[in-house]
Amino acid sequence: MNIIVIAHNIRSTHNIGSIFRSCEGFGVERLILSGYSPYPHIEGDERLPHIVTKLEKQINKTALGAEQLVHYEYREIPPLEMLRSAGYRIVGLEQDKRSIMLPGYEPSAKIALLLGEEVEGINDSLRSMCDDLVEIPMYGQKESFNVSVATGIALYAFTTKPSVA
Repeated sequence: MNIIVIAHNIRSTHNIGSIFRSCEGFGVERLILSGYSPYPHIEGDERLPHIVTKLEKQINKTALGAEQLVHYEYREIPPLEMLRSAGYRIVGLEQDKRSIMLPGYEPSAKIALLLGEEVEGINDSLRSMCDDLVEIPMYGQKESFNVSVATGIALYAFTTKPSVA
């Protein structure tokens, strides 16, 4: 199974670091950071060096070196159409009327998992571009999991089920 994770508008460097760790642990092909998501140094980085250093240090606090092992890139806007044309099914991790509960979801062989903002989730325009939306069932009193925790749960579910061609 090929999985790409897209972290769009994730504010917390600690969440980004944790997402890097989960991506590394589950063998994710690539992590795409987009919008205002913080990211480590990239080739041709135009950010001020002290800003890059500060962000890298904060991301590393939870990534613990996974950011050096996972292929990643930064894009202003998530490249959903490009990924779709490359055969990826765009799967948003979001609570929505059309969401499929994660345990019942049958993943395809190529998935681009889209994550949204910590509080607001995936915005409506990106949500409408998703082929599928999946939701993690909640059994406690809280409405949702932290975005980095939810990422790990979704990746576990995707990688332990046989994919549909």
